[in-house]
Amino acid sequence: MLPVLNIAAYRFVELDDLPALQSRLRERAEAAALVGTVLLAPEGINLFLAGDGAAVRGWLADLRADARFAGLAVKQSLSATVPFGRLRVRLKREIIRMNQPAIRPAAGRAPAVDAPTLARWLRDGHCDEGRPVVMLDTRNGFEVDRGAFDGAVDWRLRRFSQFPAALAAHRAELEGKTIVSYCTGGIRCEKAAIWMREQGLAHALQLDGGILEYFEAVPGAPHFHGDCFVFDGREALDAALVPAPSLRAG
Repeated sequence: MLPVLNIAAYRFVELDDLPALQSRLRERAEAAALVGTVLLAPEGINLFLAGDGAAVRGWLADLRADARFAGLAVKQSLSATVPFGRLRVRLKREIIRMNQPAIRPAAGRAPAVDAPTLARWLRDGHCDEGRPVVMLDTRNGFEVDRGAFDGAVDWRLRRFSQFPAALAAHRAELEGKTIVSYCTGGIRCEKAAIWMREQGLAHALQLDGGILEYFEAVPGAPHFHGDCFVFDGREALDAALVPAPSLRAG
């Protein structure tokens, strides 16, 4: 059996033709026999799709033909089976809910650190300016339990919209440090880094591409323990970006 190509991507970009875009993307995905989820909101797109490799690449080429999605960065992995049950193309208020409408990532990203640089900082114990580095996990607690960066701050979030309140309670602990927010693929940590800078934490960064980019760019993923939880039938990916053994009983 040929392997299934799985893709994950997001982009913060202002969209004002949502119903038409929803219809077009759904029709093309159905024609390509793709399954998974595409979320569309005024702030951008977030997608997780799987299918035959050529079909997935063709759908991506169509999407990137739209100037708003040209150069869309995509995380890829392979699996023996399709990890999604059906196709959903949905309109949402936000592609990742934070309940802070003043935060507009499409207007400008927070500064980011790339995966190899982060690995070097973690090895050396400080950033290039000599500040201690704090890894801040912006995922839900159950995701953190499956795997995380060594010593990462974990506020046991139950949903991402709790992040602003958690930051307010712990802000003093982060003063004077280089804070690297991270998540699975980058979407939550991007919003989190913007919010932290809005709250006066001048050295807040996002991990560019999240854990999945770290796995891809840094062989063996040093300073990370466990696997990366994913919201599909694979459950989690290991540092080689292949499905990790399930921890479910039975």
